[in-house]
Amino acid sequence: MDLKREDILQGHIEEFAMEAERLGLFQRMTPLERQQSKQEILSILPKGQDVWLFGYGSLMWNPIIHYVERRPGHIFGFHRSYCLRTSVGRGTPEQPGLTLGLERGGSCRGLLFRISGKIAEDELDFVWNREMISHAYIPRLLNAYTKNGTVSAIAFVINTQHNGYAGNLSIKETSDTIAKAKGRLGRCSEYLEN
Repeated sequence: MDLKREDILQGHIEEFAMEAERLGLFQRMTPLERQQSKQEILSILPKGQDVWLFGYGSLMWNPIIHYVERRPGHIFGFHRSYCLRTSVGRGTPEQPGLTLGLERGGSCRGLLFRISGKIAEDELDFVWNREMISHAYIPRLLNAYTKNGTVSAIAFVINTQHNGYAGNLSIKETSDTIAKAKGRLGRCSEYLEN
């Protein structure tokens, strides 16, 4: 199942997160906390200018935002890693799945999305209500290198203090988990294929 804008607009993701929180599967970030987090990043950026977003996982194939440009980009100092356990989206409490996060070290290729400054704040609401539903990520501004020059882009770095952080898994543990896990958003292996 692909996440859609309507899932956020109609409150389905919020309901999903509240249910998972009631079951003790993770601590939900409140809507106010998400707004504050988004405003902290926006306060660093020039007001009214276009905003760049770096996608390295599901944002690449399913961004759900309106953007004016998409281009390949490369960041240094962080690498893509299956380091976030999920008991709700791509797994269950009995068989948690894994999703991607940016961990320190190395580099990562991904896609950059340029969001018009006129709609950036509203479009980033979709991103925050998707990526920041729990405290699993820390939004950061990172330099992303493209064939057209360097841009400063919002990226979501793994929060190593989060209880779902699963850094340093062996390749066997990672592949076994990805092969077996399935949740409300689909199979973990489908996430990998995409």
